[in-house]
Amino acid sequence: MLAIFHTILARELTLGLRRKADVLMTLFFCVIVASMFPLAVGPEPALLKTMGAGIIWVAALLASLLSLERLFSADYIDGTLEQMIISRHPLALIVFAKVVAHWLTTGLPLVLISPLLALQYGLEVQDGLVLVATLLIGTPILSLLGAVGAALTLGLRGGGVLISLLVLPLFVPVLIFGAAAVDDAAAGLVIEGHFSLLGAMLVSALILTPWAVASALRISIE
Repeated sequence: MLAIFHTILARELTLGLRRKADVLMTLFFCVIVASMFPLAVGPEPALLKTMGAGIIWVAALLASLLSLERLFSADYIDGTLEQMIISRHPLALIVFAKVVAHWLTTGLPLVLISPLLALQYGLEVQDGLVLVATLLIGTPILSLLGAVGAALTLGLRGGGVLISLLVLPLFVPVLIFGAAAVDDAAAGLVIEGHFSLLGAMLVSALILTPWAVASALRISIE
């Protein structure tokens, strides 16, 4: 099974790196959204510092939605997905490998660019590190939950809009606890509870969503 996971992961990473425009589009969208808020609300440093974590989290969340529709669509169109479903290998394992590759090509770049966005809002170095840590835990949850929506809307017209409607309510708790951890860190409050909740959501998503996505893909193919 480990060999299958590595094979699928390497395949998806290779395909993802060939579509560099899609990866850069997600990254640039996050940067543009985060950069436009200061233009709208004004240059007040205290206000920007207060809003910074929430804005960066919203930008990362919206950017992650852009790539979800492409998670299974290419394999669905060329018939590869059907071969994955009828293969003797566990579909949940294949799905998990695809989601990991999706996070490495979309979520991880957002995590890496977040310190620069934090500086733009005047966040302290310690608060910026907390932001990076929350995104490092939270963005995999977004990819895992988003995969469920992508599987359920596979092959439907206007699938991108439907994915947003399905998964945005599921993203809200991740957004709340991720942004709140940075705000509490800036206020000198205890933040371990936020990380515990984000960690619990990540573990639950890692265990449950691959099987849910596999079932949704079988339903969509049928």
